[in-house]
Amino acid sequence: MKHVTSAMVLALGLFATFTSAVAEPASDLAGYDRFDVRMAHRSMPVAASIWYPVGTPIYRATVGQSMIWKSTDAYIGAAIAPGKHPLILLSHGSGGNMDAIGWLSSQLALRGAMVLAVNHPGTTSGDSSPRRTMYLGQRAKDITAALDQVLANPEFAPYIDTRDISAIGFSLGGTTVLNLAGVRIDPAAYRDYCATYQNSAQDCDFYQKGGVDFDNLPRDFHDTNADPRISKTVAIEPGMTDAVDAQSLADVTNPVLFIRLGKEHGWRAADVSETGSNIVSRMKNASLAVFAPAYHLTFLGECLPGAAKLLKEMKDDPVCSDPAGADRARIHDQIVDKVADFLALGQRK
Repeated sequence: MKHVTSAMVLALGLFATFTSAVAEPASDLAGYDRFDVRMAHRSMPVAASIWYPVGTPIYRATVGQSMIWKSTDAYIGAAIAPGKHPLILLSHGSGGNMDAIGWLSSQLALRGAMVLAVNHPGTTSGDSSPRRTMYLGQRAKDITAALDQVLANPEFAPYIDTRDISAIGFSLGGTTVLNLAGVRIDPAAYRDYCATYQNSAQDCDFYQKGGVDFDNLPRDFHDTNADPRISKTVAIEPGMTDAVDAQSLADVTNPVLFIRLGKEHGWRAADVSETGSNIVSRMKNASLAVFAPAYHLTFLGECLPGAAKLLKEMKDDPVCSDPAGADRARIHDQIVDKVADFLALGQRK
């Protein structure tokens, strides 16, 4: 789903200069590290990151520094807290990146989880192509490959509770984690959906502007990519649910939490309720949480003062302009609380 903006490109910074070389109590920040994942379906290694509970703090630095959004501090490369921790797999949305969701990853790590994410090639900040977005199977395989690698890594594997692996995705990432749960997208149904809504649906508008041929979607668009190691799924504003293969829904047995942002301001492309795809009521073990006032892009990071004005001057998408009465920070807190409750995480460390 489209939110490809110059703001996303500006969010590509990895680490800022160190903000402090003095260790502080381990409870105030999560740990963070990065590595590359080699994948058979990709021609080059894919960048991955992992957030985690800290055992021994080290220097702190800023992750995902941006001119638009507030960044998140972390202890870079700190020791991992002893014990076995739940593992959360995280998939970013179209035009996003793994570090831009640091506000969510860090808070879940502070509640005791390890959070593993990748930058999906072809749908990442500054590298988001409508045509490449259609290769849905590659995104799911990115997550599976990252999981394979981290479970084989002696630096991380001893700290992971392999009986407690879940997946969270936003927007196109929501579609990705649903695919990992066993949901398939019907290419003919998606073609018909975009023929009906055309540019009034945010996703179809993006793909049509990129010249996507809906009669010749990639072969892996309808692939089954279910990963049996994943026991719970959180799909936040997922796209393409109007075109799910109904037969595949019967194969999804794990609990799925859908999160919708906004009611009257919600995006049609991400409406999973009875006013949209109604996928929630069509699944065996699904639930829905709605947070409002908000809209799709309220999920993105909190904006810095003056960011909305800067975007307007750049004639860019108004990703910092929420509906009247919306409080992005409060919505984020509510999302963290709901996800933590659904995944049975502990309280904030």
